[in-house]
Amino acid sequence: MITRKSAREIAQMQAAADILVQCHKEIAKMIKPGITTMEIDAFAEEFMRKHGATPEQKGYNGYPYATCASLNDEICHGFPREEKLEDGDIVTIDMVVNLNGGLADSAWTYAVGNVDEAGLRLMDVTKKSLYKGIEQAQVGNRIGDIGHAIQTYAEGEGFSVVRDFTGHGIGPTIHEDPNVPHFGLPNKGLRLKEGMVITIEPMINEGAWESKMDSNNWTARTVDQSRSAQYEHQIVITKDGPLILTDQDKE
Repeated sequence: MITRKSAREIAQMQAAADILVQCHKEIAKMIKPGITTMEIDAFAEEFMRKHGATPEQKGYNGYPYATCASLNDEICHGFPREEKLEDGDIVTIDMVVNLNGGLADSAWTYAVGNVDEAGLRLMDVTKKSLYKGIEQAQVGNRIGDIGHAIQTYAEGEGFSVVRDFTGHGIGPTIHEDPNVPHFGLPNKGLRLKEGMVITIEPMINEGAWESKMDSNNWTARTVDQSRSAQYEHQIVITKDGPLILTDQDKE
């Protein structure tokens, strides 16, 4: 069932998003060769709890950590680990903050030290594809308009779009209807209405779009070992256009 959120619910989500954004900004300062994603995970959980929030992912369907930390060829749901990040890695940190029942969800890909030109270009195209999708998140448009904008841009730049994982509705639980694919046809799918809250979170690969699952039954990675990047925002469909709750550039 798809629910349209009240002003009170959206305000709760925005309060959670404010904490999430500040956590990402602190993580951005920490990312460098030699740190471990387990250290980042511990920091994120402590940061949330210090601000009166909790990590919604921890325990969700048995997931054991506060964050997902997906490295290089990992597409999503990578487990934090004790191995140190190395110069040239790219790593996506994904987290969901729960503040008094309001949820906020955002993933961001970070460059570790000196990333090669191809890796930086993958990150740049992935981030731009996110905003191409957000531009289409207008009252009266359809879900397919979002995916089509992302797919045509990313594929036009020589990359592929992951099909197996999508954006989603959110609140009061992490994953709700509707699914928001990052590929598709314009003017197809569910019509967007004021008050809907969704995530748009394209996962873009250097090589083929297909994924395979690790033995932990959580972590998805590229079949061809090419790198993958992801950027995710949580947005509200409003009559004045998309409102990005997880915007990092408000100031």
